[in-house]
Amino acid sequence: MNQKLIEEQYETLGISKEVYAFGEKIERELKERFEAIDAMAEFNQMKVIRAMQENKVSAECFSQSNGYGYNDLGRDTLEKVYASCFHGEDALVRPQITCGTHALALALMSNLRPGDELFSPVGKPYDTLEEVIGIRPSKGSLAEYGISYRQVDLLEDGSFDFENIKKAINEKTKLVTIQRSKGYQTRPTLSVARIGELISFIKEIKPDVICMVDNCYGEFVEEKEPLEVGADMIVGSLIKNAGGGLAPIGGYIVGKKECVENAAYRLTSPGLGKEVGASLNVIQSFYQGLFQAPVVVSGALKGAIFAANIYERLGFPVIPNGTESRHDIIQAVTLNSAEGLIAFCEGIQAAAPVDSYVKPEPWAMPGYDSEVIMAAGAFVQGSSIELSADGPLKPPYAVYFQGGITWYHAKLGILMSLQKLYEQKLVNMDGLC
Repeated sequence: MNQKLIEEQYETLGISKEVYAFGEKIERELKERFEAIDAMAEFNQMKVIRAMQENKVSAECFSQSNGYGYNDLGRDTLEKVYASCFHGEDALVRPQITCGTHALALALMSNLRPGDELFSPVGKPYDTLEEVIGIRPSKGSLAEYGISYRQVDLLEDGSFDFENIKKAINEKTKLVTIQRSKGYQTRPTLSVARIGELISFIKEIKPDVICMVDNCYGEFVEEKEPLEVGADMIVGSLIKNAGGGLAPIGGYIVGKKECVENAAYRLTSPGLGKEVGASLNVIQSFYQGLFQAPVVVSGALKGAIFAANIYERLGFPVIPNGTESRHDIIQAVTLNSAEGLIAFCEGIQAAAPVDSYVKPEPWAMPGYDSEVIMAAGAFVQGSSIELSADGPLKPPYAVYFQGGITWYHAKLGILMSLQKLYEQKLVNMDGLC
């Protein structure tokens, strides 16, 4: 197609010639990286198809159930597919799990008992887990049930503090939580290989400890998942990677049978467990979302790498940098000012297919200790596999960009974020185009 026509389409959406030319220059430099991402997507696509075929997914699996949900073929088969795909003994995949934080809380509360200790060897967990654990007091927290918590921070270079991890593990340590992604921190995301190294070290000290990985934002980014390197349980949200942009709600827990059974009894009721829980009218979107998840994740990865290279070239600190290997879909960009953070999010919102006319504003969002600005014109509220960006309005004013069901939408979002910064004279593009 005539490149001039494409450029004109971007112009109609508000992208200036200068911003478009800079983006095209960066994209040309990323051809080999993008080809490698496509190869990973192909590998993971075959993995998902194999899991579906092995578990005999049929048209009957898409029939909805209601009420108690007894003998729900689609629900039960989908959980077998997840177990096969992620190499677990069992899985819990339910619309009754409302979000990633709920899935994590469920996994923790069902596998810990009063007197146990929860341990994080990778520093502070994501903000919304602070109230779940009781770091910030909250009704129903683990702390209220007599479950203690301790953590060991990563070293300054992002490596594990093995010496202090060994000292921290004790007779009360029951469950180790490992957050794969960075959350609202500017630390490196953990690769599956590094997670395996950490788990191996911990299991040598205490073999019976449960190692749980918060897998949010990491599914299908690499060829392996954390269960393949020794994790006992992985947890995630269906409105992130695994739902492929189609799941309207839901979360999953995959891993050792006992861990999953404990979670099922906590989600429903002792004595009922996985036997109840209707799939309602969302079951087909769960299947189809998982089916297309590897390709959707590849588009989001391309967007993240594009963003890293764009903003690194403009002089902003970015994590990961423009050439590092990728282990999740999140790109952190430190914008150094509230104005820059807000302008970036305004650009992401302006690129959305939904609510593009809305201007995002910082607000006191539940579960966070400072005002947060969020941009997401999504088909599913809060879906961060769709194009989105957010960040706490506090120094160093880092924005966390993720998602993009297609690469082209992710590209538009990054160009629009740059356009807003350019219009407000918050970036200097002289000589870069």
